Amino acid sequence: MPQLTEVRWHGRGGQGAKTAGYVLAEAAAAEGWQIQAFPEYGAERRGAPIRSYVRISDRPIRLRCPVREPKIVVVLDDTLLASEDVAAGMPDDGVIIVNSVKPPAEVRTQISNQKVRLYTVDATRIALDTIKRDIPNTPMLGALARTTDVVTLEGAKKAVSEKLAGKLSPAVLQGNLDAIDRAYQEVREA
Repeated sequence: MPQLTEVRWHGRGGQGAKTAGYVLAEAAAAEGWQIQAFPEYGAERRGAPIRSYVRISDRPIRLRCPVREPKIVVVLDDTLLASEDVAAGMPDDGVIIVNSVKPPAEVRTQISNQKVRLYTVDATRIALDTIKRDIPNTPMLGALARTTDVVTLEGAKKAVSEKLAGKLSPAVLQGNLDAIDRAYQEVREA
């Protein structure tokens, strides 16, 4: 049976959900997996809700639709929990990772599927401390590496280095790598 892992990112424009999806896909491709990554959003404006999708498989991926039954969901902004059912389509053994300062037990009350494994991390604080900007995508990659087997910590850091090296100053790139490490250590389970 082919192995297919689908990941759905929920965020707001400007938080890096699209970039994080691409970085995750690049990390998986570097490990020999077949990949697919693409965003979905309406009006292109900062703060508008967006989704980003990633598929990772051991076979060519022929699907050309949004991810409707994700095994993993990453939420970059916990305010989206009030307006979107982020657990829609998830199996009971799925994983949800939420950027939140709230205790994991409190976040769980906002999730429709109470059987999923739920993790939280204050990715916003980590991003502000390490890269000095409210862009929580790279810390969430660290949390993803800690809580799932779709990417390793080293794979996430290597993909971020390769994807963002030409776009960021060395200091900001190092801040992103530090953010990945810190989130890896600080993620909490509900």
